[in-house]
Amino acid sequence: MAGQLTQRGALCILLFLTPAVTPTWYAGSGYYPDESYNEVYAEEVPQAPALDYREVRCHALPFITSGTYTCTNGMLLDSRCDYRCSSGYHLEGDRSRICMEDGRWSGGEPVCVDIDPPKIRCPHSREKMAEPEKLTARVYWDPPLVKDSADGTITRVTLRGPEPGSHFPEGEHVIRYTAYDRAYNRASCKFIVKVQVRRCPTLKPPQHGYLTCTSAGDNYGATCEYHCDGGYERQGTPSRVCQSSRQWSGSPPICAPMKINVNVNSAAGLLDQFYEKQRLLIISAPDPSNRYYKMQISMLQQSTCGLDLRHMTIIELVGQPPQEVGRIREQQLSANIIEELRQFQRLTPSYFNMVLIDKQGIDRERYMEPVTPEEIFTFIDDYLLSNQELIQRREQRDICE
Repeated sequence: MAGQLTQRGALCILLFLTPAVTPTWYAGSGYYPDESYNEVYAEEVPQAPALDYREVRCHALPFITSGTYTCTNGMLLDSRCDYRCSSGYHLEGDRSRICMEDGRWSGGEPVCVDIDPPKIRCPHSREKMAEPEKLTARVYWDPPLVKDSADGTITRVTLRGPEPGSHFPEGEHVIRYTAYDRAYNRASCKFIVKVQVRRCPTLKPPQHGYLTCTSAGDNYGATCEYHCDGGYERQGTPSRVCQSSRQWSGSPPICAPMKINVNVNSAAGLLDQFYEKQRLLIISAPDPSNRYYKMQISMLQQSTCGLDLRHMTIIELVGQPPQEVGRIREQQLSANIIEELRQFQRLTPSYFNMVLIDKQGIDRERYMEPVTPEEIFTFIDDYLLSNQELIQRREQRDICE
């Protein structure tokens, strides 16, 4: 308190203000008649309680991760500190704290939490044409642009779908990327890869023939080759190509009945015309009235569909020199060709005998008496058909019924 008196100060004032005071002494009072030995005791003044005027301060607030605070009056009484978080973070807890009279801060310490997902941008969707003779296209793209809105840290980026530079088949394909930040927030984006295949109209196989094609058979760059069944010959271009304009090159050929030239100089020249085209059933009999011969020809004449289906041509060698007759369909063979064929295939004119020759000119089976067409057909179907013929047989199973 201002003007507070001390004991010594009070005594001095008291002496100064009362100079006429006459000391009185008593026996045993502590005073003596001699002025030089007497003391004057002032009345003791009560002391006032001491007042403490120190400033009230709160402890310094700790810094928060990914945030900061500003205060109105530092750490002094009634100062308010406001918190804020860095970009990409959200404040959880008390936004402000005040320094109170007891030297403590109000509320509790807040935290800055990263709850914003990262930013991700995928490449643009794209469309690509398949390469020639292929049903796929190789597609490349740049990785997505990824940025975290908080501390900038991206922990991982995952891809759902094929990698860049992969071969994509025809159709639409969704490519999806997902990015994760340090707080396990995630964001995704997607784009589409579309692959188109240029296609030409589907070709039809020729009558009495079939097609073999590369790739898918109708896509850009595919080549289709025309083939004719046994007993037929191709007339026209052998193959056609699917062009980028989605049209086929050239024009379709046809399969015309095979023309057999019987005016050849040797049996070998005659047989070469059937190589890889027809199977041969050569029948030799001593005369047209031979019972076995008549029976066999009668059965075969009723099975022309099955013979054509299996690419078979019948050569008849009937009679003995000089009255022998040879024919293929309606065409007559010369005596020299008849003789060479019998010698070459070891067929005797003395009795009925037959030989079955495959498309490679190999003797596959011999018969000394008539057999039903079904027996011949079963043998061919089981042992002599090529893969392509097997497919055709399955497709044409009931064609002769």
